[in-house]
Amino acid sequence: MTDTWLQTLSQVESLIPLLGKLGREQSLKVQLAGQTLMSDSVTGLMELFDRYPGVDLGRVKQVLTDAQESGMGNGILELEDALADAQISEGLLSATGEETPVVLYGFGRIGRLLARRICAVGHTTPGMKLAAIVVRRAGDKDLEKRASLLKYDSVHGTYEGVVKADKENDVLLINGNPVKVIYASDPAEVDYAASGIEGALLVDNTGRWRDHDGLSVHLSRPGIERVVLTAPGKQMKNVVYGVNDVDVDAEDRIVSAASCTTNAITPILSVLEDKFGIESGHVETVHAYTNDQNLIDNVHKGDRRGRAAGMNMVMTETGAAKAVSKAIPSLEGKLSGSAIRVPVINVSIAVLSLNLKAETSVEEINALLQQASESAALAGQIGFSDAADAVSSDFIGCEQAGILDSLSTKVRGNQATLYVWYDNEYGYSCQVVRLMEKLAQAVSLEDQVAEEQAA
Repeated sequence: MTDTWLQTLSQVESLIPLLGKLGREQSLKVQLAGQTLMSDSVTGLMELFDRYPGVDLGRVKQVLTDAQESGMGNGILELEDALADAQISEGLLSATGEETPVVLYGFGRIGRLLARRICAVGHTTPGMKLAAIVVRRAGDKDLEKRASLLKYDSVHGTYEGVVKADKENDVLLINGNPVKVIYASDPAEVDYAASGIEGALLVDNTGRWRDHDGLSVHLSRPGIERVVLTAPGKQMKNVVYGVNDVDVDAEDRIVSAASCTTNAITPILSVLEDKFGIESGHVETVHAYTNDQNLIDNVHKGDRRGRAAGMNMVMTETGAAKAVSKAIPSLEGKLSGSAIRVPVINVSIAVLSLNLKAETSVEEINALLQQASESAALAGQIGFSDAADAVSSDFIGCEQAGILDSLSTKVRGNQATLYVWYDNEYGYSCQVVRLMEKLAQAVSLEDQVAEEQAA
């Protein structure tokens, strides 16, 4: 190792305890260009700072030290802003207010990844605390099995945290955080207030109810304040964080986080629409199989999905292209879409075939999207890959909603074809958490206003 590398390593290691204390004691989430600085990973921080070689690590340490000494907390500190400011101050903080309890209704693939993200050591989700999980009981060892599935995952590996099952109290202890497990087969059965939960944000990741009326049952239950749907929704705002999350306000009681594919392609389409304009296009997603398909040939209500997922490419439909217009209204009616489910367990790729309103080049499009991927506004949504040997498994665990495979970009005049990788599980879950943070902020600020008016 070179002296320069060792010096950088030493500087990064010195940030770990500061980040840990800021998150643990002050509920302060620190970001660089919209990307979270995790206090549990030296290598993760090294990779992040390597993408921003102009950042002065000595100055970063001073900013974190000043933030700790100032006592600021309950919010998000963007280092880009803080490094440009002469003095650390509350004005640099995106406040979140008091903690909002979170309820996960369902604990499948997305539910468990949300729990991993929210409860991760070294990751601060300001304004939120996981309070409960609602599931249907699956036998006498249900709690132990839920704990095991959270800890061990065939795709995302072993969870770097402590997970324990308290069977006597129906509680999962996740990194010291007690999470009540509520057993119910119908949302109308649950009284969250009876478990000490008030003003909660509920995330329905079952996909059973996708319209306003169906999801409103959650709101009728004591203790629930807002609902997020982890699927495309009807009669509600469909929000892609980073694109139209500005539309979310305190009056929104039910919102949809759209789909994994919609989240993957919409930020990139938004950048292209703003720069060139889009006349028309087609979205083809080559998608990992999901548990909606059959493992072996059997009856299925949908066409083709009854055939064995592990050995077939399965033509199917997707509503992702049509759903884009809910976040970008100017693209209404301009995009078509189709999907092929393939025998990989995770990570998908969307092929965007676009007719732009202006001629461009491979170099211009790649430069434009690389710049977007490094901006604070879209760094969490758009990733950029120039790896010559990149394959799908390389993108497992990527936090970005979609990652442009820049070496595959094709342009002919005003016709452009882009290839966008996405972790359809974890990348999407990160988008959901970002939306949850925004809604938690809206909840706490609304409560604060109500208290001030009452006083």
